[in-house]
Amino acid sequence: MADNEILRSTENPIERAFLVGVELRTEPGLLSVADSLDELSLLSETAGLKVVGEVSQKLDKPNVATFIGRGKLAEVKALAEETLTNVVIFDNELSPRHLREISKALGNNLRVIDRTALILDIFAQHAVTHEGRLQVELAQQEYRLPRLSHAWGHLERQGAGAAGRTGAVGGVGLRGPGETQLEVDKREIRKRIAFLKKQIAKISDHRSHYRVQRKRSQIPVIAIVGYTNAGKSTLLNQLANADIYTADQLFATLDPTTRRVRLPGNHVGLFTDTVGFIQKLPTQLIAACKSTLEEINEADLLLHVIDASHFNAVAQFESVKDTLNEIQADNIPMLNVFNKSDLLEDPEEARQLLAETDSDAYLVSARTREGIEALKRGIMEVLFERMVPITVRLPFKQGALIATFHEQGIIELVENEQNNVLIEGSIPGRLYTRYQEFALKVT
Repeated sequence: MADNEILRSTENPIERAFLVGVELRTEPGLLSVADSLDELSLLSETAGLKVVGEVSQKLDKPNVATFIGRGKLAEVKALAEETLTNVVIFDNELSPRHLREISKALGNNLRVIDRTALILDIFAQHAVTHEGRLQVELAQQEYRLPRLSHAWGHLERQGAGAAGRTGAVGGVGLRGPGETQLEVDKREIRKRIAFLKKQIAKISDHRSHYRVQRKRSQIPVIAIVGYTNAGKSTLLNQLANADIYTADQLFATLDPTTRRVRLPGNHVGLFTDTVGFIQKLPTQLIAACKSTLEEINEADLLLHVIDASHFNAVAQFESVKDTLNEIQADNIPMLNVFNKSDLLEDPEEARQLLAETDSDAYLVSARTREGIEALKRGIMEVLFERMVPITVRLPFKQGALIATFHEQGIIELVENEQNNVLIEGSIPGRLYTRYQEFALKVT
């Protein structure tokens, strides 16, 4: 079975997991090692595992071979045997060499995975749509490919005695059956990756066509983003009177869901619930979910939902901002929505946090509807009433954008150039992203 699959066998349906965290002094994270291990524990439970113990270590840099020190690794082995552990989960992503050497040191009875493999497994369990399954499988295969040698290491060590019986693959003589199978597996995975990319590209083209039609309808799109389990789906249910699945667990919903919401003043918006973010979100997953994440990039407004009751709310807030910056969505107008006000012992503290974080912030409870109507008015103001100053250089072939600026914007300056028109003025907030690529940076 592949390293990135958490075994859920019928003989032993509940796997016992032991967690290992490392705090790198040269690479401080947004969360402390203790808080990060707490989050890893929740991830493990979401994957259907039972956490039976944990250890942590502070290092200046990872050990070249085993990531953690040899002494700490021996401690992990002893504790794992004592707690009848089935799988050891590292909170950091392990390189193929780290995975191989740690597995060798811990023995064949213990499986070793990392945070990335665990998250990918959770996504695989929760993906519902065809596109979601394709994207998650692509991320898994991309993660698995460089780690195949670990899976076949025990056969590579059989030695040269089997070389004469192996033959050759692709005209190249190999030393043994393990290495031959390794090459076969790599070739099959590369073929599968190529197939998945083609399928996802087709879906991406369909999404792009749909987005073009959606823009022509002039209905603004609002993407709901935030840390996993911040209450995004519950918020959308309240805004749209919908019944999207919700649960008090990490990554309860993965596939984007769009609902039409009526706003004050008889306006309408399309609200999309996106996948929750998390610290150390696998880069393979971000790359594989590019077409889905484009829903965020193409939005007219972002609602950043923060769990105001969480003791690490600020760190989660910063983690989401970092991810938005990574996918180049940090320039889209955004409202911060501090959710779960009903769980706060002192709401005044949350209001102080709102004042310090952003003037465009709202305190709500998606469960009790507190603050929902005020949030709707704020959304309507940004999309339909607030004018955003902008200077753009539009090619003449962008006639629709030029006409829209004249019809719905406030123009202060127009200059016709050889192939473009320079326009300076203001546009409604909902139109900002449509002009963003043509905007001139003001120095």
